[in-house]
Amino acid sequence: MPAEPGATDPASRAAELRDLIRHHNDRYFVDNQPEIPDADFDALMRELAAIEATHPDLIAEDSPTGTVGAAATFAPVTHELAMMSLDKAFDHDEFDHWHQRLMRALGEGRSADDFVCELKFDGLAISARYENRKLVQAATRGNGTVGEDVTANVLGIDDVPKTLPAGAPDVLEVRGEVYLEVSEFNRLNDSLRDAGLPLYANPRNTAAGSLRLKDPAASAARNLRWFSYQLGVVEGGPVLGRHSETFDYLDTLGFPVNDQVEVVHGPDAVKQYFDRAEARRHEFDYETDGAVAKVDSLALQRDLGVTSHHPRWAIAFKFAPEEKSTLLRDIHVSIGGKGKATPFAVLEPVFVGGSTVQMATLHNEDQVRLKDVRPGDIVTVRKAGDVIPEVVGPVLSERPANLEPWEFPSHCSCGLNEPLQRSDGDAAHYCLNGQCPLQRDGWIEHFAARAAMDIEGFGERTVRLFTANELLSDIAGIYELDFEQVRTIEGFGDISVRNLEASIETSKERGLGPLLIGLNIRHLGDTGAHVVARAFGHLDAILAADIDTLSKVDGVGPTIAASLHAFFADPANQSLIERLRVAGVSFEGPEVIDVAQTLEGCTVVVSGSLEGFSRDGAKDAIVRRGGKSPGSVSKKTLALVLGDSPGASKIAKAEELGIPVIDEAAFVSLLDTGEL
Repeated sequence: MPAEPGATDPASRAAELRDLIRHHNDRYFVDNQPEIPDADFDALMRELAAIEATHPDLIAEDSPTGTVGAAATFAPVTHELAMMSLDKAFDHDEFDHWHQRLMRALGEGRSADDFVCELKFDGLAISARYENRKLVQAATRGNGTVGEDVTANVLGIDDVPKTLPAGAPDVLEVRGEVYLEVSEFNRLNDSLRDAGLPLYANPRNTAAGSLRLKDPAASAARNLRWFSYQLGVVEGGPVLGRHSETFDYLDTLGFPVNDQVEVVHGPDAVKQYFDRAEARRHEFDYETDGAVAKVDSLALQRDLGVTSHHPRWAIAFKFAPEEKSTLLRDIHVSIGGKGKATPFAVLEPVFVGGSTVQMATLHNEDQVRLKDVRPGDIVTVRKAGDVIPEVVGPVLSERPANLEPWEFPSHCSCGLNEPLQRSDGDAAHYCLNGQCPLQRDGWIEHFAARAAMDIEGFGERTVRLFTANELLSDIAGIYELDFEQVRTIEGFGDISVRNLEASIETSKERGLGPLLIGLNIRHLGDTGAHVVARAFGHLDAILAADIDTLSKVDGVGPTIAASLHAFFADPANQSLIERLRVAGVSFEGPEVIDVAQTLEGCTVVVSGSLEGFSRDGAKDAIVRRGGKSPGSVSKKTLALVLGDSPGASKIAKAEELGIPVIDEAAFVSLLDTGEL
């Protein structure tokens, strides 16, 4: 229990309290094993706040009262100097082509011989701005022009200086990468595994998710790290002639700089660095998915300039995807929120692509048969882009004799003996029993997900706990929760309950598009949900519409229209809607945004991960401009936009049909002009 304020020397007690609070944050947010009740933790915070209020001279820049618990706003931040992505090369030949373009751009008699080579960290790019030596703002890259304000959470990262030494520039913007150490990631997963909870997927996603937690206390407890690698806006700083000098300057100001930076001479030396970095990629306690080469001379960088997408003086070399073989222990089937049955591989854990893979999706029955993978097989696992594990196929030479093919189960695993059904023309099986507990839990998780109602802290673990304790039985019940009963569940103290209650309350204003996504209506995807929301403007208008009216919406069609109509005609769903209405959930559609309809009537398909757009963001950008963005390429497709790790089938189809394939820079231009 905390001591009475003033019982000891204030300075000593404040220092002691800060250490105690950080310790208990770790126990609560990281280990899920709190050592003291929430009330005692709150008392520690109040005591520290009282000391700082009485003795302002004792307020530390990194005090938990300022860095933990403050509201994280994620408001938009316009970058004064754009945070551009990099051009990419996937092999030595592509790097050579880039170097040749570089030399042509410089012109005869000029050359760039010295390059700075760096590792490409698999984290989240962040810009930190200092004014009068104090950190005043931190923002994500976002689309390169506008990012999100994550200052409250970045203040909790120990590596990021909060104040700069005397002599620092009046204004200094430093760019770098927030990441999670592999050892810390493994420690987090070990604690979850011991508690019987779902594991985090990989360090990169965990770091990005941690930085966007709405509670900075939880974000700070994740022990995120930061490497600085570039200057942005500088006012009053020294005149530097080389990019390599930037690292020395950052080091003198107290910023962490990676120790694998090298200055090399000539393109062959750059390629040698790439090869060394790829060979050593798993020796480091952080994930790296490539290496970067930059022209060292800042004068040449200025002369070379930038495109609308990337600087001409830098290139990112992406490491090749990795493949490993491991035992396929079993094939299980998960039941999603719409009752969809999805088979997935249960693997002997294997380290591939920078992390340990234990499961991989197999999509549907047809894919299992096509790949002919069987429990007991040695299979090849590929982790493309260090993100999504994929079972490529069996190692037939190692297949045991008489190994039987896997058969898709005939009944759902929910225990209700419900047959799994597959309609003609549909690749997936479904459990059609509305009472299926697996389907119920999946629907609630989907409803609370970021693309839908974005309820922080309402993931799989919380849903399972609430349904198991009979506090929740459907999506509308989220807004009818008895929070006093929630407090009786182990792990839900005052702080976590208040945060959960606030997140649920905030979700009521998400609007019609996210609500339609959350309702999990069969055949209605995320893009279609926003199209319908814009077309009708209010849920009541959708409820009143017949199938013909629904099907006339551009991009809906008869299948989606029939599914929408059937969903809202179901008495059980009507009851859910009325309960959501009573709870105060907004049924209003989005405000009309005046965007030029540059893609009116056009179909643009996006495949792979883009630097400046989320998957949903790219589709929304197309739809807002009057276009369509389906998941497959057809004769009607205007263009296929390729990002990192695109689908091979989409590329093959585009080549077969002669559909233009464009990169992200051309996509941005297409959005602006409507022209390829």
